[in-house]
Amino acid sequence: MNNTPRKLFEKRKARVRTALKNAANGKVRLSVFKSGKHIYAQVIDDVKGMTLASASTLDKEARSSLKKTSTIEAASFIGKLIAERAQKSGVSEVIFDRGGYIYHGRVKALADGAREAGLKF
Repeated sequence: MNNTPRKLFEKRKARVRTALKNAANGKVRLSVFKSGKHIYAQVIDDVKGMTLASASTLDKEARSSLKKTSTIEAASFIGKLIAERAQKSGVSEVIFDRGGYIYHGRVKALADGAREAGLKF
């Protein structure tokens, strides 16, 4: 049973996603993806199958105001930006999908930034 780190990550991601879908009760989800250099966030409506809002460190708005894109400060900025964009599209309450990532560091900073900007989860 050759469990590589990637397979373990995918199993953890599937486990988190399944638990979220059972607990969602029609709420949209705030999904997070992070790479070594960037962090991305999307507000997704699974019922309709569409993205309602998105933000990442690749956006022009983020690029102009951030020195580095791989920091906790950058993740917090993206959290605030995604909350602002979600509220513009009429979303005030979400369920947080951390994917297979540990709720720590940049993922936690993004969540805290979104909460500060008024998103409830």
